[in-house]
Amino acid sequence: MMSNNSELPRYRRSVGDVLTERLRESRRFIQVIAGPRQAGKTTLVRQVLADQPAAWQYASADEPGLRGRTWIEEQWQAARLLGGPEPILVLDEVQKISGWSELIKRLWDEDTAAGRPLKVVLLGSAPLLVQRGLTESLAGRFEIIHLTHWTYTEMREAFGWNLSTYLFHGGYPGAAPLIDDAGRWSRYVLDALIEPTISRDVLLMTRVDKPALLRRLFELACTYSGQILSYTKMLGQLQDAGNTTTLAHYLDLLAGAGMVVGLQKYSGAAARRRASSPKLQVLNTALMTAPLGLTRSEAEADRTLWGRIVESAVGAHLANAQIRGECGLYYWRAADREVDFVLEAARGVVTAIEVKSGASGGSSAGMAAFDKEHSPDRKLLVGGGGIAVEDFLEKPVSHWLAQA
Repeated sequence: MMSNNSELPRYRRSVGDVLTERLRESRRFIQVIAGPRQAGKTTLVRQVLADQPAAWQYASADEPGLRGRTWIEEQWQAARLLGGPEPILVLDEVQKISGWSELIKRLWDEDTAAGRPLKVVLLGSAPLLVQRGLTESLAGRFEIIHLTHWTYTEMREAFGWNLSTYLFHGGYPGAAPLIDDAGRWSRYVLDALIEPTISRDVLLMTRVDKPALLRRLFELACTYSGQILSYTKMLGQLQDAGNTTTLAHYLDLLAGAGMVVGLQKYSGAAARRRASSPKLQVLNTALMTAPLGLTRSEAEADRTLWGRIVESAVGAHLANAQIRGECGLYYWRAADREVDFVLEAARGVVTAIEVKSGASGGSSAGMAAFDKEHSPDRKLLVGGGGIAVEDFLEKPVSHWLAQA
């Protein structure tokens, strides 16, 4: 176990332990840690490095205007000269360097051919862009670790939060000291987290022909988190004459930045899933509450709004598990009957989940219809007299999945 890793919450500690084990193995793979801003990537890696017997070199490309391909070569050469057994090179925000993956492939292959034992860790705050570079140039040379937003148990462990605090303020640890000042907390999330993610992790690094449309789409997705909207209806809401393909692409970019996702409808046919209207889902409830300009007590007093926040928190818990590769996540609807979430695990094992924010769930025509059509292996009710929302959020998603 890592002595310097003890201050991190449980899930981040476990990721740090995995990275430590991989760095101490004799096998060489590029270790890639990808996740949204404030997931704790840099802190985790620095604590892992502090506990390593090997020499290491850390450098960040967080100033894209001042960094280029030559910078990567300089850092790589400095790491080669560290000496000692199996030195480690860490490059942070690597996706901000144009052509980074091709250059790293060349340098990695040079070291492999020469028998140099240099080990490499790459960090990126735009997971989609990191993944593209890896698959385009570094196939067979890397292992990836997805570090997602902080969970309820982590925020409770680190800051003593209760369920209500987490539901409203979400999983951004850097914003935690500000929650007693609603205006300051909201401005921090908007200015220091949302805006840099859109402007630096998406618009600066990817071709976007309609940046204003992408921004409005993000706002729409946060406003309608937990709801199903066709792309045609979205365009109407956005008052834009663009095409649905562009909108779907922009939604993928926002998902790749760890902000919002569009869940597909569950179906036995993959092609039909892609053609479905997406169910919008934030990956952190702070993204939907910060723009509201409300205090937590004001939000709780609006039962309709609070119900959407509760469902979005459950959805975010599940969607982040999907990003980590633990399950597939969908919704289901036929006519006016709907199931909030459908999880598909290994070998097609299916778990259906209904979320009720009120005290009584009542009967669910949607679950009954889904059961008749698809015969899920497990059916769960969260809230409304079923599994308490707090109990559901404090356990990993794997705990709730049906087993083959």
